[in-house]
Amino acid sequence: MSELLEKLKNYADSDHLPMHMPGHKRRMGDLGNPFFIDITEIDGFDDLHHAEDVLWEAQQRAAQLYGSEETHYLVNGSTAGILAAVSGSVPAGGTILVARNCHQSVIHAALLRGLNMEHIYPQSTLKMGINGPILAGDVDKALRERPDIRAVVLTSPTYDGIVSDVEAIAVAAHAHGLPLIVDEAHGAHFPFSDYFPRDAVSCGADVIVMSLHKTLPSLTQTALIHLNGTLIDREKIRFFLRVYQTSSPSYGRMAGIDECITWIGETRVEFDRFGERLTRLRTDLRSMKHLELLEFPGMDRSRILVSGARAGLSGKELASRLREDYHIEPEMAGISYVCALTSVADREEDLRRLGDAFLRMDARIEEPETVGSGYADTALPKPCRICPMQTAFDAEAEWIPLTEAHGRISAGFVVPYPPGIALLTPGEAIDEAILESLAVLPQAGCELRGVENNRLRVIKGESVWEKSSV
Repeated sequence: MSELLEKLKNYADSDHLPMHMPGHKRRMGDLGNPFFIDITEIDGFDDLHHAEDVLWEAQQRAAQLYGSEETHYLVNGSTAGILAAVSGSVPAGGTILVARNCHQSVIHAALLRGLNMEHIYPQSTLKMGINGPILAGDVDKALRERPDIRAVVLTSPTYDGIVSDVEAIAVAAHAHGLPLIVDEAHGAHFPFSDYFPRDAVSCGADVIVMSLHKTLPSLTQTALIHLNGTLIDREKIRFFLRVYQTSSPSYGRMAGIDECITWIGETRVEFDRFGERLTRLRTDLRSMKHLELLEFPGMDRSRILVSGARAGLSGKELASRLREDYHIEPEMAGISYVCALTSVADREEDLRRLGDAFLRMDARIEEPETVGSGYADTALPKPCRICPMQTAFDAEAEWIPLTEAHGRISAGFVVPYPPGIALLTPGEAIDEAILESLAVLPQAGCELRGVENNRLRVIKGESVWEKSSV
Protein backbone atom coordinates (compact mmCIF):
# COMPACT_ATOMS: atom_id res chain seq x y z
CA MET A 1 0.00 0.00 0.00
CA SER A 2 1.35 3.43 -0.92
CA GLU A 3 2.06 5.98 1.78
CA LEU A 4 -0.66 8.34 0.56
CA LEU A 5 -3.31 5.63 0.32
CA GLU A 6 -2.42 4.36 3.78
CA LYS A 7 -2.67 7.89 5.19
CA LEU A 8 -6.08 8.40 3.56
CA LYS A 9 -7.37 5.08 4.90
CA ASN A 10 -6.14 5.84 8.40
CA TYR A 11 -7.88 9.22 8.36
CA ALA A 12 -11.10 7.68 7.05
CA ASP A 13 -11.01 5.03 9.76
CA SER A 14 -10.37 7.55 12.55
CA ASP A 15 -13.00 9.31 14.64
CA HIS A 16 -12.24 12.71 13.07
CA LEU A 17 -15.45 14.50 12.11
CA PRO A 18 -15.14 16.14 8.64
CA MET A 19 -16.54 19.65 8.82
CA HIS A 20 -15.01 20.34 5.43
CA MET A 21 -15.67 19.54 1.79
CA PRO A 22 -16.46 17.34 -0.07
CA GLY A 23 -20.14 17.42 0.82
CA HIS A 24 -20.60 13.65 0.84
CA LYS A 25 -18.57 13.64 4.08
CA ARG A 26 -17.18 10.20 3.16
CA ARG A 27 -20.61 8.85 4.06
CA MET A 28 -23.10 9.33 1.23
CA GLY A 29 -22.84 7.77 -2.21
CA ASP A 30 -21.71 4.34 -3.32
CA LEU A 31 -20.11 3.83 -6.72
CA GLY A 32 -18.41 0.59 -5.75
CA ASN A 33 -14.89 -0.21 -6.92
CA PRO A 34 -13.77 2.90 -8.90
CA PHE A 35 -11.55 0.78 -11.16
CA PHE A 36 -14.53 -1.38 -12.12
CA ILE A 37 -16.33 1.53 -13.82
CA ASP A 38 -13.27 3.40 -15.12
CA ILE A 39 -13.56 3.36 -18.93
CA THR A 40 -12.88 5.61 -21.89
CA GLU A 41 -15.19 6.76 -24.69
CA ILE A 42 -16.13 3.31 -25.98
CA ASP A 43 -19.18 2.51 -28.09
CA GLY A 44 -22.46 3.10 -26.27
CA PHE A 45 -21.10 5.42 -23.58
CA ASP A 46 -21.12 8.77 -25.41
CA ASP A 47 -18.47 11.54 -25.38
CA LEU A 48 -18.72 14.42 -22.91
CA HIS A 49 -17.37 16.92 -25.43
CA HIS A 50 -19.86 15.87 -28.13
CA ALA A 51 -22.65 14.44 -25.99
CA GLU A 52 -25.70 13.14 -27.83
CA ASP A 53 -26.70 9.99 -25.98
CA VAL A 54 -26.40 8.84 -22.35
CA LEU A 55 -24.30 11.83 -21.23
CA TRP A 56 -26.56 14.27 -23.09
CA GLU A 57 -29.56 12.79 -21.27
CA ALA A 58 -27.75 13.00 -17.94
CA GLN A 59 -26.95 16.67 -18.49
CA GLN A 60 -30.58 17.29 -19.43
CA ARG A 61 -31.62 15.84 -16.06
CA ALA A 62 -29.26 18.23 -14.32
CA ALA A 63 -30.64 21.18 -16.29
CA GLN A 64 -34.20 20.21 -15.40
CA LEU A 65 -33.35 19.86 -11.71
CA TYR A 66 -31.84 23.36 -11.59
CA GLY A 67 -34.31 25.01 -14.01
CA SER A 68 -31.56 25.87 -16.47
CA GLU A 69 -31.83 26.12 -20.25
CA GLU A 70 -28.52 24.33 -20.81
CA THR A 71 -26.24 22.50 -18.39
CA HIS A 72 -22.86 20.84 -18.86
CA TYR A 73 -20.91 18.50 -16.62
CA LEU A 74 -17.55 19.70 -15.31
CA VAL A 75 -14.99 17.11 -14.24
CA ASN A 76 -12.13 19.58 -13.73
CA GLY A 77 -14.01 21.44 -11.02
CA SER A 78 -15.62 24.87 -11.07
CA THR A 79 -12.24 26.26 -12.11
CA ALA A 80 -12.68 24.86 -15.63
CA GLY A 81 -16.17 26.36 -15.80
CA ILE A 82 -14.99 29.80 -14.70
CA LEU A 83 -12.13 29.75 -17.20
CA ALA A 84 -14.52 28.79 -20.01
CA ALA A 85 -17.21 31.28 -18.97
CA VAL A 86 -14.84 34.26 -18.89
CA SER A 87 -12.91 33.22 -22.01
CA GLY A 88 -16.09 32.68 -24.02
CA SER A 89 -17.88 35.85 -22.91
CA VAL A 90 -15.23 38.53 -23.46
CA PRO A 91 -13.10 38.90 -26.61
CA ALA A 92 -9.32 38.80 -26.28
CA GLY A 93 -8.04 42.15 -25.06
CA GLY A 94 -11.50 43.22 -23.88
CA THR A 95 -12.57 44.61 -20.52
CA ILE A 96 -14.44 42.76 -17.79
CA LEU A 97 -15.96 43.97 -14.52
CA VAL A 98 -14.72 41.67 -11.75
CA ALA A 99 -15.58 41.56 -8.06
CA ARG A 100 -12.22 41.90 -6.31
CA ASN A 101 -13.07 39.01 -3.97
CA CYS A 102 -13.42 36.62 -6.90
CA HIS A 103 -11.68 33.26 -7.03
CA GLN A 104 -8.22 33.26 -8.59
CA SER A 105 -9.55 31.31 -11.61
CA VAL A 106 -11.34 34.46 -12.81
CA ILE A 107 -8.06 36.37 -12.82
CA HIS A 108 -6.26 33.48 -14.49
CA ALA A 109 -8.84 33.58 -17.28
CA ALA A 110 -8.26 37.32 -17.67
CA LEU A 111 -4.51 36.72 -17.89
CA LEU A 112 -4.87 33.98 -20.49
CA ARG A 113 -7.12 36.12 -22.68
CA GLY A 114 -5.24 39.40 -22.11
CA LEU A 115 -8.30 41.05 -20.56
CA ASN A 116 -8.41 44.36 -18.77
CA MET A 117 -10.04 44.07 -15.36
CA GLU A 118 -12.14 46.79 -13.83
CA HIS A 119 -12.62 45.92 -10.17
CA ILE A 120 -15.63 46.37 -7.95
CA TYR A 121 -15.22 45.90 -4.21
CA PRO A 122 -17.44 44.13 -1.69
CA GLN A 123 -18.92 45.93 1.27
CA SER A 124 -17.12 45.63 4.58
CA THR A 125 -18.89 43.59 7.27
CA LEU A 126 -16.61 44.96 10.01
CA LYS A 127 -16.00 41.35 11.01
CA MET A 128 -12.32 40.57 10.73
CA GLY A 129 -11.46 38.68 7.57
CA ILE A 130 -14.98 38.51 6.14
CA ASN A 131 -16.04 40.53 3.12
CA GLY A 132 -19.63 41.58 2.57
CA PRO A 133 -21.81 41.50 -0.55
CA ILE A 134 -21.43 43.27 -3.88
CA LEU A 135 -24.04 46.00 -4.37
CA ALA A 136 -26.11 46.34 -7.53
CA GLY A 137 -25.76 50.12 -7.41
CA ASP A 138 -21.99 49.82 -7.52
CA VAL A 139 -22.23 47.51 -10.53
CA ASP A 140 -24.49 49.94 -12.37
CA LYS A 141 -22.17 52.87 -11.57
CA ALA A 142 -19.12 50.99 -12.86
CA LEU A 143 -20.91 50.04 -16.07
CA ARG A 144 -21.95 53.64 -16.68
CA GLU A 145 -18.40 54.85 -16.19
CA ARG A 146 -16.82 52.14 -18.37
CA PRO A 147 -18.91 51.51 -21.51
CA ASP A 148 -16.16 49.23 -22.83
CA ILE A 149 -16.97 46.52 -20.26
CA ARG A 150 -18.25 43.34 -21.89
CA ALA A 151 -19.31 41.14 -18.94
CA VAL A 152 -19.73 41.14 -15.15
CA VAL A 153 -18.35 38.47 -12.82
CA LEU A 154 -19.09 38.01 -9.13
CA THR A 155 -18.85 35.32 -6.46
CA SER A 156 -22.03 34.52 -4.55
CA PRO A 157 -22.01 32.90 -2.09
CA THR A 158 -18.49 33.61 -0.95
CA TYR A 159 -16.36 31.08 0.88
CA ASP A 160 -17.85 32.52 4.08
CA GLY A 161 -21.43 32.17 2.85
CA ILE A 162 -22.06 35.84 2.08
CA VAL A 163 -24.69 36.24 -0.65
CA SER A 164 -25.13 39.23 -2.95
CA ASP A 165 -28.44 40.34 -4.47
CA VAL A 166 -27.85 38.44 -7.69
CA GLU A 167 -31.27 39.30 -9.10
CA ALA A 168 -30.70 43.06 -8.75
CA ILE A 169 -27.19 42.76 -10.15
CA ALA A 170 -28.49 40.75 -13.11
CA VAL A 171 -31.03 43.50 -13.79
CA ALA A 172 -28.25 46.11 -13.68
CA ALA A 173 -26.02 44.13 -16.04
CA HIS A 174 -28.85 43.36 -18.45
CA ALA A 175 -29.86 47.03 -18.56
CA HIS A 176 -26.47 47.62 -20.19
CA GLY A 177 -26.90 44.62 -22.49
CA LEU A 178 -24.21 42.65 -20.65
CA PRO A 179 -24.16 39.08 -19.30
CA LEU A 180 -23.71 38.25 -15.64
CA ILE A 181 -21.39 35.36 -14.75
CA VAL A 182 -21.84 34.04 -11.21
CA ASP A 183 -19.33 31.84 -9.45
CA GLU A 184 -21.80 29.91 -7.30
CA ALA A 185 -19.33 27.16 -6.53
CA HIS A 186 -20.41 27.04 -2.89
CA GLY A 187 -24.16 27.27 -3.53
CA ALA A 188 -25.14 24.12 -5.42
CA HIS A 189 -27.55 23.22 -2.59
CA PHE A 190 -29.48 26.51 -2.67
CA PRO A 191 -32.50 25.53 -4.81
CA PHE A 192 -33.59 22.58 -2.70
CA SER A 193 -34.97 24.25 0.42
CA ASP A 194 -36.36 27.66 1.35
CA TYR A 195 -33.96 27.56 4.29
CA PHE A 196 -31.20 28.59 1.86
CA PRO A 197 -30.88 31.74 -0.28
CA ARG A 198 -32.19 31.87 -3.85
CA ASP A 199 -29.86 30.41 -6.44
CA ALA A 200 -28.34 32.39 -9.31
CA VAL A 201 -30.22 30.47 -12.01
CA SER A 202 -33.60 31.54 -10.67
CA CYS A 203 -32.23 35.06 -10.10
CA GLY A 204 -31.58 35.53 -13.83
CA ALA A 205 -27.81 35.17 -14.14
CA ASP A 206 -26.58 34.19 -17.60
CA VAL A 207 -23.71 31.83 -16.73
CA ILE A 208 -23.64 30.02 -13.41
CA VAL A 209 -20.85 27.73 -12.26
CA MET A 210 -21.39 25.51 -9.23
CA SER A 211 -19.38 22.81 -7.51
CA LEU A 212 -21.46 19.79 -6.62
CA HIS A 213 -18.64 18.37 -4.53
CA LYS A 214 -18.45 21.31 -2.14
CA THR A 215 -21.88 21.03 -0.53
CA LEU A 216 -23.58 17.99 -2.07
CA PRO A 217 -22.89 14.23 -2.07
CA SER A 218 -20.65 14.16 -5.12
CA LEU A 219 -16.99 13.40 -5.79
CA THR A 220 -14.25 16.04 -5.67
CA GLN A 221 -13.79 17.92 -8.98
CA THR A 222 -17.43 17.43 -10.02
CA ALA A 223 -19.31 20.58 -10.96
CA LEU A 224 -21.88 22.07 -13.35
CA ILE A 225 -22.05 25.07 -15.65
CA HIS A 226 -25.44 26.51 -16.57
CA LEU A 227 -25.99 28.65 -19.69
CA ASN A 228 -29.08 30.85 -20.00
CA GLY A 229 -30.41 33.73 -22.08
CA THR A 230 -29.26 35.34 -25.30
CA LEU A 231 -26.52 37.68 -24.06
CA ILE A 232 -23.83 35.00 -24.14
CA ASP A 233 -22.14 33.19 -27.00
CA ARG A 234 -22.86 29.63 -26.00
CA GLU A 235 -20.85 28.14 -28.83
CA LYS A 236 -17.70 29.95 -27.66
CA ILE A 237 -18.23 28.84 -24.08
CA ARG A 238 -18.72 25.24 -25.24
CA PHE A 239 -15.49 25.54 -27.22
CA PHE A 240 -13.54 26.73 -24.20
CA LEU A 241 -15.02 23.92 -22.11
CA ARG A 242 -13.24 21.58 -24.48
CA VAL A 243 -10.06 23.64 -24.10
CA TYR A 244 -9.98 23.71 -20.31
CA GLN A 245 -11.36 20.25 -19.55
CA THR A 246 -9.52 17.01 -20.02
CA SER A 247 -10.14 15.13 -23.26
CA SER A 248 -10.37 11.98 -21.13
CA PRO A 249 -13.13 12.77 -18.61
CA SER A 250 -13.62 10.34 -15.74
CA TYR A 251 -16.70 8.19 -16.18
CA GLY A 252 -16.59 7.49 -12.46
CA ARG A 253 -16.93 11.20 -11.71
CA MET A 254 -19.65 11.63 -14.34
CA ALA A 255 -21.55 8.68 -12.88
CA GLY A 256 -21.16 10.31 -9.49
CA ILE A 257 -22.73 13.52 -10.81
CA ASP A 258 -25.68 11.59 -12.23
CA GLU A 259 -26.12 9.68 -8.97
CA CYS A 260 -26.09 12.96 -7.03
CA ILE A 261 -28.66 14.56 -9.36
CA THR A 262 -30.87 11.47 -9.18
CA TRP A 263 -30.67 11.34 -5.38
CA ILE A 264 -31.66 15.00 -5.04
CA GLY A 265 -34.61 14.54 -7.38
CA GLU A 266 -35.90 11.65 -5.31
CA THR A 267 -35.24 12.97 -1.79
CA ARG A 268 -35.43 16.77 -1.78
CA VAL A 269 -37.21 16.66 1.58
CA GLU A 270 -33.82 15.81 3.11
CA PHE A 271 -32.74 19.43 2.59
CA ASP A 272 -35.64 20.75 4.69
CA ARG A 273 -34.64 18.30 7.41
CA PHE A 274 -31.06 19.49 7.07
CA GLY A 275 -32.28 23.05 7.59
CA GLU A 276 -34.09 21.97 10.76
CA ARG A 277 -30.90 20.41 12.10
CA LEU A 278 -29.00 23.61 11.34
CA THR A 279 -31.64 25.70 13.12
CA ARG A 280 -31.15 23.68 16.30
CA LEU A 281 -27.37 23.96 16.04
CA ARG A 282 -27.46 27.72 15.52
CA THR A 283 -29.84 28.20 18.45
CA ASP A 284 -27.41 26.37 20.72
CA LEU A 285 -24.39 28.33 19.48
CA ARG A 286 -26.05 31.69 20.09
CA SER A 287 -25.80 30.98 23.83
CA MET A 288 -21.99 31.20 23.81
CA LYS A 289 -20.58 33.92 26.08
CA HIS A 290 -17.05 34.37 24.78
CA LEU A 291 -17.04 32.85 21.34
CA GLU A 292 -19.48 34.29 18.81
CA LEU A 293 -21.57 32.76 16.07
CA LEU A 294 -21.19 35.14 13.13
CA GLU A 295 -24.43 35.74 11.26
CA PHE A 296 -25.23 38.11 8.41
CA PRO A 297 -28.51 38.95 6.65
CA GLY A 298 -29.24 36.59 3.77
CA MET A 299 -26.16 34.44 4.32
CA ASP A 300 -25.92 30.73 3.59
CA ARG A 301 -26.70 29.32 7.02
CA SER A 302 -25.05 26.00 6.29
CA ARG A 303 -21.73 27.80 6.92
CA ILE A 304 -20.98 27.81 10.62
CA LEU A 305 -18.67 30.75 11.34
CA VAL A 306 -17.47 31.06 14.93
CA SER A 307 -15.25 33.97 15.98
CA GLY A 308 -12.82 34.04 18.88
CA ALA A 309 -12.21 37.78 18.61
CA ARG A 310 -14.02 38.68 21.84
CA ALA A 311 -11.87 36.15 23.72
CA GLY A 312 -8.65 37.17 22.00
CA LEU A 313 -8.40 33.87 20.09
CA SER A 314 -7.36 33.63 16.46
CA GLY A 315 -9.04 31.44 13.90
CA LYS A 316 -5.91 29.31 13.82
CA GLU A 317 -6.17 28.71 17.58
CA LEU A 318 -9.86 27.79 17.30
CA ALA A 319 -9.14 25.34 14.50
CA SER A 320 -6.29 23.80 16.46
CA ARG A 321 -8.50 23.27 19.52
CA LEU A 322 -11.24 21.69 17.42
CA ARG A 323 -8.73 19.37 15.80
CA GLU A 324 -6.68 18.38 18.84
CA ASP A 325 -9.27 18.36 21.62
CA TYR A 326 -12.38 17.22 19.77
CA HIS A 327 -11.10 15.52 16.60
CA ILE A 328 -13.12 17.86 14.39
CA GLU A 329 -11.50 19.05 11.16
CA PRO A 330 -12.88 22.47 10.07
CA GLU A 331 -12.94 23.77 6.52
CA MET A 332 -10.73 26.79 7.12
CA ALA A 333 -9.45 29.30 9.65
CA GLY A 334 -9.69 33.03 9.07
CA ILE A 335 -7.93 35.74 11.00
CA SER A 336 -10.28 35.60 13.99
CA TYR A 337 -12.79 32.92 13.09
CA VAL A 338 -13.14 29.33 11.99
CA CYS A 339 -15.50 28.00 9.30
CA ALA A 340 -17.21 24.63 9.62
CA LEU A 341 -18.72 23.48 6.34
CA THR A 342 -21.86 21.44 6.89
CA SER A 343 -23.86 19.57 4.27
CA VAL A 344 -26.99 17.47 3.88
CA ALA A 345 -24.80 14.45 4.68
CA ASP A 346 -24.29 15.66 8.26
CA ARG A 347 -26.52 13.77 10.70
CA GLU A 348 -28.10 15.10 13.88
CA GLU A 349 -25.32 13.53 15.97
CA ASP A 350 -22.65 15.15 13.78
CA LEU A 351 -24.02 18.65 14.21
CA ARG A 352 -24.62 18.03 17.92
CA ARG A 353 -20.98 16.97 18.29
CA LEU A 354 -19.85 20.16 16.53
CA GLY A 355 -22.09 22.30 18.70
CA ASP A 356 -20.99 20.60 21.92
CA ALA A 357 -17.34 21.18 20.99
CA PHE A 358 -17.86 24.92 20.59
CA LEU A 359 -19.93 25.14 23.78
CA ARG A 360 -17.26 23.31 25.76
CA MET A 361 -14.55 25.53 24.32
CA ASP A 362 -16.61 28.56 25.29
CA ALA A 363 -17.13 27.28 28.84
CA ARG A 364 -13.37 26.82 29.33
CA ILE A 365 -12.55 30.41 28.44
CA GLU A 366 -11.93 32.56 31.49
CA GLU A 367 -13.78 35.84 31.81
CA PRO A 368 -11.51 38.52 30.30
CA GLU A 369 -10.83 41.67 32.28
CA THR A 370 -12.01 43.80 29.38
CA VAL A 371 -14.26 42.66 26.58
CA GLY A 372 -13.72 44.16 23.15
CA SER A 373 -15.01 43.37 19.71
CA GLY A 374 -11.58 42.44 18.41
CA TYR A 375 -12.75 43.33 14.93
CA ALA A 376 -10.98 45.28 12.24
CA ASP A 377 -12.09 46.77 8.97
CA THR A 378 -12.13 44.00 6.36
CA ALA A 379 -11.98 46.22 3.30
CA LEU A 380 -9.71 44.62 0.72
CA PRO A 381 -6.60 46.62 -0.21
CA LYS A 382 -7.06 48.55 -3.44
CA PRO A 383 -3.66 48.45 -5.14
CA CYS A 384 -3.11 50.79 -8.05
CA ARG A 385 -2.63 49.16 -11.44
CA ILE A 386 0.54 50.47 -13.05
CA CYS A 387 0.63 48.39 -16.23
CA PRO A 388 -1.50 45.66 -17.89
CA MET A 389 -1.43 42.31 -16.12
CA GLN A 390 -0.18 40.40 -19.14
CA THR A 391 2.65 42.90 -19.69
CA ALA A 392 3.80 42.58 -16.08
CA PHE A 393 3.50 38.80 -16.10
CA ASP A 394 5.77 38.53 -19.17
CA ALA A 395 8.26 41.17 -18.01
CA GLU A 396 11.74 40.34 -16.73
CA ALA A 397 11.34 39.78 -13.01
CA GLU A 398 13.29 39.34 -9.81
CA TRP A 399 12.61 38.17 -6.25
CA ILE A 400 13.16 40.76 -3.53
CA PRO A 401 12.63 40.79 0.27
CA LEU A 402 9.30 42.12 1.54
CA THR A 403 11.22 44.81 3.38
CA GLU A 404 12.32 46.23 0.02
CA ALA A 405 9.02 45.79 -1.84
CA HIS A 406 7.28 49.07 -1.10
CA GLY A 407 6.77 51.02 -4.31
CA ARG A 408 7.70 48.13 -6.57
CA ILE A 409 5.47 46.61 -9.29
CA SER A 410 4.27 43.05 -8.82
CA ALA A 411 5.21 40.55 -11.51
CA GLY A 412 3.29 37.68 -9.91
CA PHE A 413 0.19 36.72 -7.99
CA VAL A 414 -0.14 36.74 -4.21
CA VAL A 415 -3.07 34.59 -3.16
CA PRO A 416 -3.91 33.81 0.48
CA TYR A 417 -5.24 30.25 0.62
CA PRO A 418 -7.86 29.59 1.66
CA PRO A 419 -9.98 31.05 0.14
CA GLY A 420 -8.03 31.73 -3.08
CA ILE A 421 -8.75 35.45 -3.47
CA ALA A 422 -5.90 37.38 -5.10
CA LEU A 423 -4.45 40.04 -2.85
CA LEU A 424 -2.03 41.21 -5.53
CA THR A 425 -1.84 40.60 -9.28
CA PRO A 426 0.86 41.32 -11.88
CA GLY A 427 1.13 45.00 -12.77
CA GLU A 428 -0.16 46.33 -9.45
CA ALA A 429 1.81 48.56 -7.10
CA ILE A 430 2.96 47.13 -3.77
CA ASP A 431 1.89 49.65 -1.16
CA GLU A 432 1.69 49.82 2.65
CA ALA A 433 -1.79 48.26 2.77
CA ILE A 434 -0.59 45.25 0.79
CA LEU A 435 2.50 44.81 2.97
CA GLU A 436 0.39 45.10 6.13
CA SER A 437 -1.90 42.32 4.89
CA LEU A 438 1.10 40.16 4.01
CA ALA A 439 2.30 40.53 7.59
CA VAL A 440 -1.03 39.72 9.25
CA LEU A 441 -2.38 36.84 7.16
CA PRO A 442 0.33 34.24 7.92
CA GLN A 443 -0.26 34.80 11.63
CA ALA A 444 -3.85 33.69 11.05
CA GLY A 445 -2.72 30.48 9.44
CA CYS A 446 -3.20 31.54 5.82
CA GLU A 447 -0.78 30.18 3.25
CA LEU A 448 0.47 33.01 1.05
CA ARG A 449 0.92 31.59 -2.41
CA GLY A 450 3.25 33.86 -4.32
CA VAL A 451 5.39 34.74 -1.29
CA GLU A 452 8.50 32.59 -0.90
CA ASN A 453 10.85 32.95 2.04
CA ASN A 454 9.47 36.44 2.70
CA ARG A 455 10.23 37.48 -0.87
CA LEU A 456 8.01 38.81 -3.65
CA ARG A 457 8.34 38.57 -7.43
CA VAL A 458 8.50 42.06 -8.95
CA ILE A 459 9.31 43.63 -12.30
CA LYS A 460 13.06 43.92 -12.41
CA GLY A 461 14.48 47.35 -11.70
CA GLU A 462 11.21 49.28 -11.91
CA SER A 463 9.13 51.06 -9.30
CA VAL A 464 5.85 52.94 -9.38
CA TRP A 465 7.81 56.17 -9.47
CA GLU A 466 9.25 55.16 -12.85
CA LYS A 467 5.93 54.25 -14.45
CA SER A 468 2.74 56.16 -15.08
CA SER A 469 -0.58 54.72 -13.97
CA VAL A 470 -2.89 53.26 -16.64
